[in-house]
Amino acid sequence: MTHQHSSPKIPSCIWNRPIGSGWDKPYTVRNPSNLDDGPWHGAPLGGFGAGCIGRSSRGDFNLWHIDGGEHTFQTIPACQFSVFEQPGDSPGQAYALCTEPPDNTLQAWQWYPRRGDRREAIGERLEENGVYHALYPRSWFSYEKVFQSQLTCEQFSPIWAENYQETSYPVAVFVWTAHNPTDAPVTISIMLTWQNMVGWFTNAIKSPSVRVRDDGSPVYEYQPRLGHSSGNFNQLVVENEQVGCLLRGGNSEAIQEGDGQWAIATLKKSTDQVFHHTRWNPNSTGEDIWQSFSNDGSLPNYTDEQPATQEEQLASAIALRFTLQPGETREIPFVLAWDFPITEFAPGVEYYRRYTDFFNRTGNNAWAIASTALQNYQSWQQQIQSWQQPILKQELPDWFKMALFNELYDLTNGGTLWSAADERDPLGQFAVLECLDYRWYESLDVRLYGSFALLMLWPELDKAILRAYARAIPTSDRNLREIGYNQATALRKVAHATPHDLGAPNEHPWEKTNYTSYQDCNLWKDLPCDFVLQVYRDFVLTGATDWELLWDCWPAIVQTLNYLKTFDLDNDGIPENSGAPDQTFDDWRLQGVSAYCGGLWLAALEAAIAIAKILLSFPPDHPLGELIDSPLNEPPIQDAIASYQTWLEQSRPIYQEKLWNGQYYRLDTNSGSDVVMADQLCGQFYARLLGLPDIVPSENALTALKTIYEACFVKFHNGELGAANGVKLDGSPENPNATHPLEIWTGINFGLAAFLVQMDMKPEAFQITEAVVRQIYDNGLQFRTPEAITAVNTFRASHYLRAMAIWAIYGVLTNFHS
Repeated sequence: MTHQHSSPKIPSCIWNRPIGSGWDKPYTVRNPSNLDDGPWHGAPLGGFGAGCIGRSSRGDFNLWHIDGGEHTFQTIPACQFSVFEQPGDSPGQAYALCTEPPDNTLQAWQWYPRRGDRREAIGERLEENGVYHALYPRSWFSYEKVFQSQLTCEQFSPIWAENYQETSYPVAVFVWTAHNPTDAPVTISIMLTWQNMVGWFTNAIKSPSVRVRDDGSPVYEYQPRLGHSSGNFNQLVVENEQVGCLLRGGNSEAIQEGDGQWAIATLKKSTDQVFHHTRWNPNSTGEDIWQSFSNDGSLPNYTDEQPATQEEQLASAIALRFTLQPGETREIPFVLAWDFPITEFAPGVEYYRRYTDFFNRTGNNAWAIASTALQNYQSWQQQIQSWQQPILKQELPDWFKMALFNELYDLTNGGTLWSAADERDPLGQFAVLECLDYRWYESLDVRLYGSFALLMLWPELDKAILRAYARAIPTSDRNLREIGYNQATALRKVAHATPHDLGAPNEHPWEKTNYTSYQDCNLWKDLPCDFVLQVYRDFVLTGATDWELLWDCWPAIVQTLNYLKTFDLDNDGIPENSGAPDQTFDDWRLQGVSAYCGGLWLAALEAAIAIAKILLSFPPDHPLGELIDSPLNEPPIQDAIASYQTWLEQSRPIYQEKLWNGQYYRLDTNSGSDVVMADQLCGQFYARLLGLPDIVPSENALTALKTIYEACFVKFHNGELGAANGVKLDGSPENPNATHPLEIWTGINFGLAAFLVQMDMKPEAFQITEAVVRQIYDNGLQFRTPEAITAVNTFRASHYLRAMAIWAIYGVLTNFHS
């Protein structure tokens, strides 16, 4: 369709980068065993739990999370857009739109010039070549000074808040806008090539053994079946105005993980010419398609459905050629879709993906998905804009709005699972990895911060995760295993202990919990509190009407609080930390009553009391009302309230007397440390957030926050980096060799900033937030945000869940209403 404007409107608050522009000194990984793919990351494409792909700011498709929970980072050169342009009667030119030519293939192709490249045909150096822009789930390539036409490609997947259908679709849309600013006609041809990778994304090692890495974390080997294309074949599809190629696998009796289809497609107008080549060799020079495309923007219209032999690789291509009159603008959609309906975890443990609730489970729906996208892409664009625009027009810094949306990338990119619906889980089950280095799902201590985004935007998915935890708390797993940090042995899961995580991709997520073994998770003092607080948070912040969530979780709340109370060895009302790594700062050994865990305990007791009082007034005719007298609900609700109030009244003054030193709350009672812990009052933040009574006097909380701001932020490298987890009052390290205390944790900083906003310290909150955001987006960490950054430009644990805590800042700023 024709538009009046010459190019699409790209929001001002985006992350951008000149196309192909590298980084002089990108941050590098702290631990050699941790993942470091380098800085070439862009906004991912693909629906939640459907598998996703990534395309970097140099134009290459290089990230492949098609197999649920697994990571493959490798450029596939044949997966590419290319453009041919011929102004009037002048000679044409064609480029594949990536600035990094492959080493050993496609030598016949002409690759997009980088800034500073000398263009021999013109005899000048290219000073500009365009810009990549990203505001997840949208991103744009605007191509400049290379073509005479103005060309922009917007790419997105149909992701917007409170949408539980299209957000799951395995599809990427590429909307090209082409404008002719010259006074002569211009002929343009846009080509999309794609390699047939059916069967590649499943583990070739079907039962990988687990080993313990140098940092104490359990890992297993993942070896995708890259290049295994025997039996694959490609087909041309023409349906009315929709034209494309379907990339299929060899027929198998029963569909398995990795089986399915890819599809590439576009829309053809009557004045357009569409060309195709269904079977070309991506391991060759690429001359079989480039010769014709670079000559006049055409392809040889070659169709061949012959399956690949053992040694062969296949790719397809479609190209759409059109002519723009002077001043004319055209919009041209291309679509990439895929259909790999099964995710397999341990051998035989298989789940269908959420999108199969809307297409079927045969693995033959890539064309149907692509066709749906071509019919609906403009509506999807509008839905995304309608969701984002009210936030973008608010009086907030552009860098903040940019990071707010871009940090949501992890919901697509984080090894995300979203299973098909069933009677128990009417929207399916959902999970995001803690990160790719710590490859287990929905770590409860991490999501205490990082789940604010999911809660605020897709609340039913957040509640589904908490229900999975509620089901897991009563269970036990008596298998013994070695604990990484001290080589002791411990039970995997003790009944009534809150698990640390919902399992890993090589076992059975949601059902087999506590995958991590660096510590004995059954000893953690924050996890039960984290669970209770998140349940009440989800109830309060979604309208305080979801009584069913509270009923579903109440038995587990009672069980896990009673379990945690058994660690109150001196019976003063507060469970003690044991000197082992037993909370989220799991390399930092707290001893006795601690400010962090003790505060969460107080807030969790308040939340449990509030939940219990709500359930007592629950309508008795509700089908769950019978649980009031159920054996699951031991002790009865009134008795539970009495116990919690006794513990709360006993522990609150002890917390204050033992930990408050006049400036801040001490780390703990028994270690002798005088460190200022940045996150010492997380419990107070949650209490105020949920309308519960303060756990400490408000004036003390304010004094502590001012102390934290000065010591951990201003005096720690002059406030340039963010807040360190724990330093002395003068900003110096207590132990220069410590790990966690001297790291800047992105999600903890965002959580601290939310607390500062809550306490009317908004300028300080934004100073800290901006320092962290700049570190991420200026140093090659975009779309792989780490857990931790150090003062020497290193990072740890990329693609980290906790960083989505930036949405807690926005929530507090807006009182959780956009």
